[in-house]
Amino acid sequence: MTTPQIRIETTPNPATLKFQFSSPISTKSQDFPDAQTAQRSPLATKLFGFPWTSAVYIGADFVTVTKQDWVDWEVLAEPLAGLIREHIEGGEAVEAMEAPSSSDESADDSPLVRKIKQALDAEIRPAVAMDGGDVKFAKFEEGILYLSLHGACSGCPSSTATLKQGIEVRLQELFPEIKEVLSY
Repeated sequence: MTTPQIRIETTPNPATLKFQFSSPISTKSQDFPDAQTAQRSPLATKLFGFPWTSAVYIGADFVTVTKQDWVDWEVLAEPLAGLIREHIEGGEAVEAMEAPSSSDESADDSPLVRKIKQALDAEIRPAVAMDGGDVKFAKFEEGILYLSLHGACSGCPSSTATLKQGIEVRLQELFPEIKEVLSY
């Protein structure tokens, strides 16, 4: 098995770095906002073993790590990339042992909600993943679409602009029924 190459990328969130791989490392996206949730994933557990880790997000071909404010990326980036590479080269598990419940297709989703979820998956999520983040459907009520932000998007200073000027504008073009998009 060939180990995928790893590239370190900055994100719009200065507290988060993206470790981009040349090939997939996971079959699903998973958010670990704290050490307790990280216990489901061997890689996330290892990353939370460091006191400076604030959050971990695992995407199909990337890992984002959010750090505490008191430490600098100049000190952490290369050793962290080495740790992640070593974990994967060692054949250790990346994905969580049991997936958290998700808000994917539900039997009671309206046709509009199904179309919104399809647009999120086809257009929005791939664009947001380029910056090391993810956006997931939370709910749609009375014309208001609620989305949860993950990875580099969680706590990012520009997440509101992304949500309102990017995601909201595009989804309103596709679905005039959407009055507003809010973070959940």
